Amino acid sequence: MASGFGKIVVGTYVEIKRSDGRIHQAMVTSLNEDNESVTVEWIENGDTKGKEIDLESIFALNPDVAPDEEIAPSPETPPPPTPTCVKVNKIAKNRRTIAPTKNDTPSRDNRAIPTRARPQQPQQPEPAPPPPSQQPAQPTQAQTQQQLQNESSHQPISRKEFGQLSRRKSNCVKEVEKLQEKRERRRLQQQELREKRAQEVDTTIPNYEIMYMIRDFRASLDYRPLTTADLIEEHRICVCVRKRPLNKKELSVKDLDVITIPSKDVVMVHEPKQKVDLTRYLENQTFRFDYAFDDSATNEMVYRFTARPLVETIFERGMATCFAYGQTGSGKTHTMGGDFSGKNQDCSKGIYALAARDVFLMLKKPNYKKLDLQVYATFFEIYSGKVFDLLNRKAKLRVLEDGKQQVQVVGLQEKEVKCTEDVLKLIEVGNSCRTSGQTSANAHSSRSHAVFQIILRRKGKMHGKFSLIDLAGNERGADTSSADRQTRLEGAEINKSLLALKECIRALGRNKPHTPFRASKLTQVLRDSFIGENSRTCMIATISPGMTSCENTLNTLRYANRVKELTVDPNQVIEGGRPNIHPVNQLDLLDEEWLSISPQRDDLKLLCEQNEEEVSPQLFTFHEAVSQLVEMEEQVLEDHRAVFQESIRWLEDEKVLLEMTEEVDYDVESYATQLEQILDQKIEILTELRDKVKSFRSALQEEEQASKQINPKRPRAL
Repeated sequence: MASGFGKIVVGTYVEIKRSDGRIHQAMVTSLNEDNESVTVEWIENGDTKGKEIDLESIFALNPDVAPDEEIAPSPETPPPPTPTCVKVNKIAKNRRTIAPTKNDTPSRDNRAIPTRARPQQPQQPEPAPPPPSQQPAQPTQAQTQQQLQNESSHQPISRKEFGQLSRRKSNCVKEVEKLQEKRERRRLQQQELREKRAQEVDTTIPNYEIMYMIRDFRASLDYRPLTTADLIEEHRICVCVRKRPLNKKELSVKDLDVITIPSKDVVMVHEPKQKVDLTRYLENQTFRFDYAFDDSATNEMVYRFTARPLVETIFERGMATCFAYGQTGSGKTHTMGGDFSGKNQDCSKGIYALAARDVFLMLKKPNYKKLDLQVYATFFEIYSGKVFDLLNRKAKLRVLEDGKQQVQVVGLQEKEVKCTEDVLKLIEVGNSCRTSGQTSANAHSSRSHAVFQIILRRKGKMHGKFSLIDLAGNERGADTSSADRQTRLEGAEINKSLLALKECIRALGRNKPHTPFRASKLTQVLRDSFIGENSRTCMIATISPGMTSCENTLNTLRYANRVKELTVDPNQVIEGGRPNIHPVNQLDLLDEEWLSISPQRDDLKLLCEQNEEEVSPQLFTFHEAVSQLVEMEEQVLEDHRAVFQESIRWLEDEKVLLEMTEEVDYDVESYATQLEQILDQKIEILTELRDKVKSFRSALQEEEQASKQINPKRPRAL
């Protein structure tokens, strides 16, 4: 290193040139061998300043500290003979050059003697006789100058001349050259690293680079997963997340697992991203919940921390609710109903059956046994805003409010159950009737909200109720711009019900005086579960681990995270009165008649205003058009049934009239009068029904137009 830095050592003072052109002295504080530079410091205006300068700039301003090109041999051993051309070449490379005079002879050791004189001023070196056998002829001064001129065309220039040229090169150009060299070295290193990794991994995996990034990230984590030894905490609103393993389809296409659960309440999503220069990287997003279950957790363990603490609530005259929420194929029905084997489900291992088992165990406790409680069960589904009884051959039900504003599901059958086996039979019957369809995510995909309720009654009056809900896939809520009307209505109802569910849980957590339960059929049916101080709710968000499901997984986690973060301290002052509803101009364009007669509209408006980020004005207009359409459909169907029953009576009256005409002396005037009355009734009732059908057809067209006005940018699925 000493030969490369010449006579520069730490503590040497050298001349430096500042960026503004000033030249002054500075002290060398360190020598940087890796990039051939030195670090200098100086005092300016009482402050110590410093910078890093390359050796070429230092030697250009300080030729006296430049290194000698040749190493002096020991005085005892004479150096080997050097030809004249080599000698001139060596001297020309030195920054301090000595021009030979007429009487000059080559120096014995070919060393350049330090001097401050210019190269053009000849100096007489100390005479050193060369060996007799190799002594060259004495060249004349003219010959020597001619030789130097000839060789200067192809020999390197002197150090001082080189320094003058280097000073002409801008510092910016030097920095750019350094950056370019570093970039090239970095690219070579990255290429070597990629080639090395490519030899170690299975390159048939489509995203093996992402897989390595995730593996390296996980190696730095400290894993402390949830275990059965952890304490069960009491929550009025409990939100947890469950990750399922990769399924057969994902394994067959070598999909990557991008979900990591390092601790009992943390979920991490490794979202693949791409820079502008097409470089791939990971964006690690972290979420925190009450509990986080990894892919090794069983239904029994999930139940232990989520639904089991709620069982005691219904024995204390409370209302308990447990939801399974997530993308289609993420494991909702598996969690609530039990393990699947193809399309066959083992109901004994689901939360439905586990909750029923604990209910019957609690009934045997002395303090509850004396209450003489009976256990009943109901099982129904909500599909496209309509309610169907799964225990009564899927009979269609009506949801009405009585005079006390209590929601009643008219015609819903309650089956009394005596043991867990009775509950399992009801679950099997209900699951066989549930609306499902095949999707890209799941061959047995649920398209409806399934509600299983365990009801405790004491002397005929309700004592407590446990509602277990398997929600429809949340990604279906984004299918509001589909060309198929049934798909649009299905997606709109799911979207609206999930928004309403979130706001009802928010109202429960904040003890708000108003709960927008009328905004959807789901929350309307579950109204009593969101009202009252003795109400508790648990949400199980199920997520898929595959990279192909990353967007839907993030949407599920954001939804669940927002539900939990909306719960506030119970000591917080309860908000008084109903929140102000700011008018939206587009809302005034809707059907005034429907707005005036439907109490559902106010809750729907409040719901959408509280979710402006997810519901655009056009989407809100579409939701209202769908709600109006559903109400008009129910009205048309009800009137049609009434006309059908009336038509049967008309047929009987007409039959009597025709029999009267078979008599020989029947009263013609009476026949004509009665027939005219029947026809007038028919015309009046059928005309009224026809007008309603026309209005219903207009509503269908308005719904289709509203769906086309939704922004092309699809709203984020909940």
